[in-house]
Order: sequence, then C-alpha cells, then structure tokens
Amino acid sequence: ARGPSTFIPLGEIPQEGGDSSLHQLLKAFVSAGRVDHVAMVMGLHPQYLSSFWKTQYLLLRMDGPLPYHKRHYIAIMAAARHRCSYLVGLHMGEFLQVGGNPAWLRGLHCAPQKLRNLNEINKLLAHRPWLVTKEHIEALLKPGEDSWSLAELVQALVLLTHYHSLASFVFGCGIKPEEEQDVGNSCWTPSPHSDSSPASDDSMGGSGGTDAIQEVEMLMERMKLLQENQLEEEGVTQEEMATRFELEKTESLLVPSSDILDPSLQSNIRCFLEDPEFGYKDFTRRGEQAPPTFRAQ
Repeated sequence: ARGPSTFIPLGEIPQEGGDSSLHQLLKAFVSAGRVDHVAMVMGLHPQYLSSFWKTQYLLLRMDGPLPYHKRHYIAIMAAARHRCSYLVGLHMGEFLQVGGNPAWLRGLHCAPQKLRNLNEINKLLAHRPWLVTKEHIEALLKPGEDSWSLAELVQALVLLTHYHSLASFVFGCGIKPEEEQDVGNSCWTPSPHSDSSPASDDSMGGSGGTDAIQEVEMLMERMKLLQENQLEEEGVTQEEMATRFELEKTESLLVPSSDILDPSLQSNIRCFLEDPEFGYKDFTRRGEQAPPTFRAQ
C-alpha cells in the first residue's frame, strides 16, 4: 500500500539517490517544486521521463502567450473531463502558487468567459475528437472582447490534449495522491466551496484509489470466468467471445454509460464540468456509415 503507485511495489520505484542520470532529473524536479508521484513512477523509464519533463516545463513555465495561472486552469479543465482528481488537485495548488484568483476554483462558472469558451472544444477533444470542425476554431478566434489569438489557442489546445493523455497515465499506473495532499500542504488548495478550510480526503477523492482497485478486481474476475467458460465450450466463436467481453465491460463500473453521471463524483471535479453527461461514444460501429473525419496533416 506504500509508495506512489497502487500497482507497482515501492521497492521497484527509483529513488532519488539511485541512477545518476535519473538523479539529475529528479533534482530538476525538486528545483521546480518537488518530486511528484508521476515523476517517481515515470522514473522507471528515465529517457521518457526526460522528454516528459522538458515538455511539461515548456508548456507550464517557459515564455508563451498564456499567463502561468491560465495554463494551470486549462490543465484543471482538461483533467476534470476525465474525472482525474489527482491532476485536478495538483494543478489547483499550482494555480494558487503562481498567483491565480482563488475565486476561480469555486467552479468553471467563476472563471472568465474567455476560459469558459474552451469548454466545448475541451469536451470534444476529451471524448469525441473526430467531431471537431474548423467552425469550432473559428468561433474561438472570432474578434471580440473574449476572443483568443491564434498563438494563445494553439498553446491552450496543446495543454488540453496533453492533460487528457496524462490523465490516462495517472489511471493506468494507479498514481496515488501525494501524502501532502492529505494534510493540506501548501501545494494543495482549500476546498472550492470554502476560502479557509483545507481540502479533506473526501473532497480530494481520497477513496477513489480503493474503489478503482475493487472495480479492476471485479472486472478481472469476470474475464477469468469468461475464459474458463470458453475452454468448456469449444463451439464458442471468437466473435461471440468478443460480444460477451463487451457486455461484461459495459456492465462494469469501469465503463460508465455516457448519459449517466456518477453520483459520487467529487465536488472539486464536478464544479469544473459543464455538460458532464457528455462522454465517449464509439467512433464507428460495424454496419453503420462512418462519420466524416477531421484531417490536419
């Protein structure tokens, strides 16, 4: 149960005093604030960690058209679409550290309209990117008080897609909340519904890791039963097995229906979501006409 990952034993995670090249990388992380659990787990692949860290540094800390606090707020918006409480909490803390307005953390409705205008393209990029059209881009660039410049929009879209992907890494590696999260360290923000009280375990999704483990175990048990049944039923076709697998997957809690919002969704995530029921739907199904694709070479 100890360590940064639910799935990887602590003994396998590289430590700060280990490999020299990794040690240099971790020192760089320390200079930027601290070594978080993502960096510790990614340290299993130092070359990848190096590329990842350089990308993160360029996106969040180097010169660019977007001010630092807005970059972190866009990261929050992206992570919230995938219900990733780890990243939402992390960047809420970073947002405050770079001088962001605490009132914005009460929810998307408290943010400037310019940022709220990203909501539509954020949800499309997160769940159904093939539906993005040039009209979505034109609407954001349209001259007006809340319009985006092309340079700003490019950086914003890269941030959105970067954090959509990073949420998958966090879930796939079972990244656990930092210990500081639970004790209200300065890296962590007060609850969005309070200006003074530190975030509790519940508000930061402290039980989310346990629930996820139980869901994985349930699904694995079902898959095991399916495989055992396949051995017993030699006449079962591959297509029928695939159908059974999809049925089990759909019924499991790991793949919630896109039109049903999880009632236990943490308030610190829910407040950053507009149209929370919007979710993934298959790009194309067998026997159906494929939707038009958006190509940008």
